[in-house]
Amino acid sequence: MNVVTKTIALGDGREITIETGKLAKQADGSVMVRMGDTMLLATVCAAKDAVPGTDFMPLSVDYKEKFAAFGRFPGGFLRREGRASDYEILISRLVDRALRPLFPEDFHAETFVNVMLVSADGKDMPDALAGLAASAALAVSDIPFNGPISEVRVARINGKFVVNPTFEQLEEADMDIMVAATLDNIMMVEGEMKEVSEDDLLEAMKVAHEAIKVHCQVQIELMEAVGKTKKREYNHEENDEDLKKDILAKTYDKVYAVASSCNADKHSRIENFEAVKAEYIASLEPEVAEAKKGLINRYYHDVEKEAMRRSILDEGKRLDGRKTTEIRPIWSEVDYLPGAHGSAVFTRGETQSLTTVTLGTKQDEKIVDEALNQGKERFLLHYNFPPFSTGEARPSRGVGRREVGHGNLAFRALKPMLPENYPYVVRVVSDILESNGSSSMATVCAGTLALMDAGVKIKKPVSGIAMGLISENKGKNFAVLSDILGDEDHLGDMDFKVTGTKDGITATQMDIKVDGLSYEILETALRQAKEGRLHILGKIQETLSEPREDLKPNAPRIVVILIPKEMIGAVIGPGGKIIQGMQAETGASISIEEIGDQGRVEIAANNKAAIDAAVGKIKGIISIPEVGEIYPAKVKSIMPYGCFVEFLPGKEGLLHISEIDWKRIEKMEDSGIRENDMLEVKLLDVDAKTGKFKLSRKALLPRPPKEEKPGA
Repeated sequence: MNVVTKTIALGDGREITIETGKLAKQADGSVMVRMGDTMLLATVCAAKDAVPGTDFMPLSVDYKEKFAAFGRFPGGFLRREGRASDYEILISRLVDRALRPLFPEDFHAETFVNVMLVSADGKDMPDALAGLAASAALAVSDIPFNGPISEVRVARINGKFVVNPTFEQLEEADMDIMVAATLDNIMMVEGEMKEVSEDDLLEAMKVAHEAIKVHCQVQIELMEAVGKTKKREYNHEENDEDLKKDILAKTYDKVYAVASSCNADKHSRIENFEAVKAEYIASLEPEVAEAKKGLINRYYHDVEKEAMRRSILDEGKRLDGRKTTEIRPIWSEVDYLPGAHGSAVFTRGETQSLTTVTLGTKQDEKIVDEALNQGKERFLLHYNFPPFSTGEARPSRGVGRREVGHGNLAFRALKPMLPENYPYVVRVVSDILESNGSSSMATVCAGTLALMDAGVKIKKPVSGIAMGLISENKGKNFAVLSDILGDEDHLGDMDFKVTGTKDGITATQMDIKVDGLSYEILETALRQAKEGRLHILGKIQETLSEPREDLKPNAPRIVVILIPKEMIGAVIGPGGKIIQGMQAETGASISIEEIGDQGRVEIAANNKAAIDAAVGKIKGIISIPEVGEIYPAKVKSIMPYGCFVEFLPGKEGLLHISEIDWKRIEKMEDSGIRENDMLEVKLLDVDAKTGKFKLSRKALLPRPPKEEKPGA
């Protein structure tokens, strides 16, 4: 067994080890990456040949956390790991986006990357190691890959940047970003921030890249140690250079004319591009056209890409005629759906989001049950992208990875602006009705409007913008595009999305597809993004400048009160009897939880009377009965010697027959008191030994004058 191990010193006493040659040796490449007691096993396998007709990179990346890694059982009926959680999908996407651009353009074999968390200490964050593990597995394989890469998390804690912080450290951070890079270039950035500046974001990226360079150098040494510097030979593309030249010569000028015609309508542009291709195909012999169909589509796509890029770089003409800094027309509307607690329509060009806000109670919290994270989430954001939004005739098949990723970006953008200790559980749902460029940013804008329409007192409005880049000669000639179209995203060299308030960035997602992109270009792009973001923010505030003063009439009302920790049991009662009784009697929903040395009681109802009644009962339970005080009491049961009354919620005492009236009562039947009657009683005493209450009704009645004896 030839085991090779390499070590990366992190400079803070921690180290990362990469080991290969011991486990999963039948995979094309496998490594075990370890930091402390956190261990990830990464494997990679690629088919020897491509499926005929494949003209893309069929890459699958799966990140999975084993519950046994942290000594836990999975939840659910089956007690085993099931489909990937949203968190695992998000980490898989981060790794995929860093790896995918670095496979050779003509490599089309199915490739599967699997990263498994197999041991965890609950201290170090494994997701920051997933990209390193995946790249190292590729490095020790014979699969062609223009890496290596690595990923690190950078957090700013008390003004200082920390690489790969612990779970505990991250709680104090005001910036949390994941960065992927090669030795020479940043490839991917994603993260959330608390209104930081563009300069701060750039500085964090530089810190990340310096750490990544060390990771990449160690992987190169590992690759040399196992003898995998030479990768497998392959031939996954059939090419016809004569056909390629013919398509370029006969279609380029026509395609360029369409690209530079400044047609703002997406479907018209598509039809015009297709017409050029159809005209060329019609000029061929039918047998040739059918036999070369795949190649024609690929080469024509390349012509479209080159024509669009040249139109922008040479003439500054975008597909829809806008300037590089120009934002498409925006209109928005709030309170569009009267049945929702909050709603908004946000439309920017041919991208449109219909977004709703629903306010809920504690019972609506999302339960989080992951290998290293258990708890509850009170803010939810769901993003839906139906096929009709792009005019596609196909069925919807549930939520895919794209929806999870786009929704998470909008979630990170809006969450920092929610009010502190907000009593409601908040669900934002964005349904994309039209899409031609950054529907995730439309979700952020529509989400801001819908939250304000619902009366959620967000700290500040948030807007978002998608940016693009067209460059050549390693960035010597470039154009930064504001508010990109779908085609500009697909055919460009970089796309990134930035969200924020007027005071700073709250979230970002960046994918770079070209080598040699300088920090100066990134800085230019971020500055231009800020201008566009603030323009969009102004349009949002023209529709609704601040949150509404009150909730909608159909929204639940919630009151939160804090009670002493030792009174939680008294409010709940034996078997939940007391709290269930209060809910049934008042119609309010009541939930209680222990937070520190207090109990947090949440009372929700659709009307104020029900809330007031429930609050009164709870305050009655937690109040200490005081001798000499007068209380309203409800008769619970009648006994021969008196009646038991409830004078505070959960507190009962005996009203003895002798304490009902000043006149003598022989039998309870003669007292006129019946079950469920309401009386006023006075607390005379509390027995120090038994805790029993001595109550009196007659003490509240006028004492009759004494009768004079005869002959007095």
